[in-house]
Amino acid sequence: MEETKEILLEEATIDHIQSLFGEGKLSSKELTMYYLKRIAELDKNGPHINAVIEINPDALFIAEAMDKERKEGKVRSAWHGIPVLLKDNVNTDDAMHTSAGSLAMVGNYAAKDAHAAAILRKSGAVILGKTNLTEWANFMALHMPNGYSSRGGQVQNPYGSQFDVSGSSSGSAAAVSANFCMAAVGTETSGSIVCPASSNSIVGIKPTVGLVSRQGIIPISSSQDTAGPMARTVKDAALLLEILAGVDQADPATWKQPESIELTSGIETASLVGLRIGISEDYFFKPLNDSQKKLFERTLNVLELDGATIVKLREISPLENEDWDYNVLLHEFKSGINAYLSKNNARLSSLKEIIEFNNNQAESALLHGQELLLASEKTSGTLTEPAYLNARLNDLNKSQNLGIDKSMAEYSLDAIVYPTNVWYGIPAKAGYPSISVPAGFEENGTPFGISFCAEAFSEKKLVRIAYAFEQATHHRKAPKL
Repeated sequence: MEETKEILLEEATIDHIQSLFGEGKLSSKELTMYYLKRIAELDKNGPHINAVIEINPDALFIAEAMDKERKEGKVRSAWHGIPVLLKDNVNTDDAMHTSAGSLAMVGNYAAKDAHAAAILRKSGAVILGKTNLTEWANFMALHMPNGYSSRGGQVQNPYGSQFDVSGSSSGSAAAVSANFCMAAVGTETSGSIVCPASSNSIVGIKPTVGLVSRQGIIPISSSQDTAGPMARTVKDAALLLEILAGVDQADPATWKQPESIELTSGIETASLVGLRIGISEDYFFKPLNDSQKKLFERTLNVLELDGATIVKLREISPLENEDWDYNVLLHEFKSGINAYLSKNNARLSSLKEIIEFNNNQAESALLHGQELLLASEKTSGTLTEPAYLNARLNDLNKSQNLGIDKSMAEYSLDAIVYPTNVWYGIPAKAGYPSISVPAGFEENGTPFGISFCAEAFSEKKLVRIAYAFEQATHHRKAPKL
């Protein structure tokens, strides 16, 4: 591929790529080959980003088929012919594993696409491959390094191996940031989309639980899990979420969603003027170092200069003052993983068998332990324990009723803004949406992101706020690889 074309493709947006497709200046096959070349040069060679755990052997054939359809006048969607990577806990009915990064899941080939994967295929996207992740979506060991899996090894941050890549959708974030794909699908239970997005200077949207089907995704928590988009721009992430969203009769969480999900129409007119945006003044600043504080203060100044009012609150949710626990996740993981293994005819049929496999292969499978798996196995798997039910109800009440919903209503807020890596757990417990946007770099070069969140199914509003901030700042800078 010509060098001039490569320059045009780096950091390209969906709109730009589709215009090149339409003008006949680029084909889906050429774009797919471009990304495969970058993966060959930079993922396992050079800086060894190690973001991609498996390549789809059918990717080029799919790209050629999409080129044929385009020549025949058929364009399925904005994602027609666009290469996308999926996190390796999303089922794909093809020649690729779905393993959650675990050696215990080698040989697990899904018999059916996850709902999200099926939608992507229908939209004409090219499923390029699977991304590495923190093993079991970072629900295996308390001290598991972010981005490490026994099957895939360690994901590196494209801005420097000295920087945390974050987890668990670390491979998806690093791949997008390093320009190995146009966009990627990540999953989140608590911070696993927005935190790696922040740490890799990209955009990540954690949707309302129930906006994107959970069907066919290796679970942690039935109450908090969701898939979501990761891209280099707000609009591209929103375009991907438009495709992924939808009612799935196999997933009751989706039955309550709004009838139509439209996020990008008129996005170019988005403005911050007149918006009331809340912060928890003490809680949001306390964990930050001096460099991060300066970046967050700069963010607040930008919002105010562009017409928003910053509303300073003592607290937004009572959970800010409570000790964190894993009770909900510990109980829901055993229930969910046993059901997944059974329904997918996996080689191992239970969490107990996974633990036993890891013990038998400890030298390669247990470099960092499996405390969380062991703790989850001690639960009944029936979700009947008072400790679980009380924790779940406490989380919902204090994150929703006494938290985000109450603060939004009482102070007439349009959104809440926070340093992404500080407050992500409370929207996660609420099941509410959040979007992380690049907000600069610390003095040592560490990427820094901020997030906006609001009430359930407020994605369109949040996308417009994030887009307005992005256009006012343009903080993302591609890593030098």
